Amino acid sequence: MQLLTPSLGLIFWTLLAFLVVFFILAKFAWPAIINGLREREKTIADSLASAENIKAEMSKMKSENEALLVQAREERAGMLKDAKNTADKMVADAKEKAKAEYDKILADAQAAINQQKNAVLTDLKNQVGSLVIEVAEKVLRQELNDKTKQENYIKQLTDEVKLN
Repeated sequence: MQLLTPSLGLIFWTLLAFLVVFFILAKFAWPAIINGLREREKTIADSLASAENIKAEMSKMKSENEALLVQAREERAGMLKDAKNTADKMVADAKEKAKAEYDKILADAQAAINQQKNAVLTDLKNQVGSLVIEVAEKVLRQELNDKTKQENYIKQLTDEVKLN
C-alpha cells in the first residue's frame, strides 16, 4: 500500500525534480522547440503557397498548351487542305495535258490516215486511168483500123467535149 499513499518526502523530492526539469525545459528546450515549430509552420505555409503558385502556373501552361495544340491542329488542317488542293490541281493538269496529247495524237493519226487514203486514192486513180487508157487503146485500135471510122469517132469526141 505504500505505493498508493506515498510519503511526504517522496512527494517533496518528486515535486522538486519536476520543477527543476520544468524550469530547465522552459528556459532552454521549449523556446528552441517553439522556434523550430514556428519555422516548420512557416516552411509548410511557404511550401503550400509555392505549391499553389506552381499549380496556377501549371494550369496556365496547360491552357497555353491546349491553345497551341488547337493552333497546331488548325495549321495541320490548313496544310492538308493546301496539299490536297495542290494534288487535285496536279491531277487535273495531268489529265488536261494527257487529253491534249491524246487529241493531238488522234488528230495526227487522222491526218496521216487521210494523207495515206488520198495517196492510195491517187495511186488507185492513176492505176485505173492507166488501165482505162490501155483498154481504150486496144479497143480503139481494133475499131479504128478503118480511116472513116476514125474520123467519125474524132468528130463525136469533139462534139462531146464542147457539150461538157
